[in-house]
Amino acid sequence: MNKQRSGREASQRQLRVGEVLRQRLSDVLHRFDFEPKALKRATLTVTEVRISPDLRRATAFVMPLGGDNAAAIVTLLNQEVPRLKKPVLSGLHLKYAPDFSFRVDDSFDRAAEMDDLLAQNDVQRDLSQDEKDG
Repeated sequence: MNKQRSGREASQRQLRVGEVLRQRLSDVLHRFDFEPKALKRATLTVTEVRISPDLRRATAFVMPLGGDNAAAIVTLLNQEVPRLKKPVLSGLHLKYAPDFSFRVDDSFDRAAEMDDLLAQNDVQRDLSQDEKDG
């Protein structure tokens, strides 16, 4: 489900703009010439871009391959935002050029925690009981 932090669902326009920005950002990050060596060596995945209802702020969720140095890489990416903005936004017809920020995508960690919870003996016992009753 595509909910914002406020709990409301994102509009179709927000979802479309967010997906276009995710694709463009991903392309730019793969071919961009970064100064910091850590960014030159990093293989990044842009998992999602969430954009505010007024389309003025965008948060890009990224994860480096293997999750190594994720916090440091996100810090460096946030420093590179002024240089990244032009190639990402060129050719887009938006009323405002959104401000970007990067965050580590922790959804993989949350999914792993959920898998661990579901694998617990108590939960498995309850699930197998439900199957017998159903």
